[in-house]
Amino acid sequence: MDGFNAGDSTIIVLAATNRPETLDPALLRPGRFDRQVLVDRPDLKGREAILEIHAQEVKLSDGVDLKAIATRTPGFAGADLANLVNEAALLAARNNRDSVQQQDFAEAIERVVAGLEKRSRVLNDKEKEIVAYHEVGHALVGAAMPGTDQVEKISIVPRGMAALGYTLQLPTEDRFLRDEAELKGQIATMLGGRSAEEVVFGSITTGAANDLQRATDVAEQMVTSYGMSKVLGPLAYERSKQNSFLDNGMAPNARRLVSDETAKAIDEEVKSIVESAHQRALTLLKDNRELLEEISQLLLEEEVIEGDRLREMLAKVKDSSGHSAANTFQKHKVEV
Repeated sequence: MDGFNAGDSTIIVLAATNRPETLDPALLRPGRFDRQVLVDRPDLKGREAILEIHAQEVKLSDGVDLKAIATRTPGFAGADLANLVNEAALLAARNNRDSVQQQDFAEAIERVVAGLEKRSRVLNDKEKEIVAYHEVGHALVGAAMPGTDQVEKISIVPRGMAALGYTLQLPTEDRFLRDEAELKGQIATMLGGRSAEEVVFGSITTGAANDLQRATDVAEQMVTSYGMSKVLGPLAYERSKQNSFLDNGMAPNARRLVSDETAKAIDEEVKSIVESAHQRALTLLKDNRELLEEISQLLLEEEVIEGDRLREMLAKVKDSSGHSAANTFQKHKVEV
């Protein structure tokens, strides 16, 4: 294929793709598509600007704060934000309101993040009790961990395809870096539900399957990608997932070829990180058993706890040193 500069040089040829890794390297040589522009997910200002555009199509109440909505939607792409505005408008219409309110956007965010409510999915009393303690376990551990997103809501109303309950955590700001302590705190929070089941019922259920998968993935990234293992050192055992159009055009393997001993060491380190976080969650929940019981019983009665009321209750969480987690909680209170 010849270069594009032959003939009329006033023509600029543009192309877009969602699958750059599948492009033939011949397309990307100098004189062809030799400049790549990454259109990433919007930042806070970008999300606010996109919301303002889509909000022009609906009638907003005077109290709607688009900047607050943008703050609560990190990671949302333009299509997600358009869907969010549409969902909020539908909610307002279903409630016979002539304008979209802030609460409609809050519910719309939950729908996008966690799925639709499934009140027709009725749990028996035992299952409902297990789900309540499970979700409160997530919330209590998350309230005491450094750098975790603020817990906004706990619910035992089923949502989406499989969620029997959920703990909604919303970030207070865009974050691009996480340190080792924060990642370990995330893992402990993920295991908080399973740990609560162990503390209260002395047994475990299938409800933590997704939590275990995510916790293991984070621990494996810590070891193989971030060099956060004193045993294995500052080495990358996982190949870069960089798109081929930014490297030499060769598709990288997911994992470097390593010896059996190194593979065993990776597995042991991943297990050690997860188990340490598990024990951390167990200890914290045992130390806060009364609070775990109090919030869980309230959740069983009301099905949903959220907002300032929830934050006040979680501020009572004591960490392993016996200090209140309130200071940690307030530190991140700018907050699925």
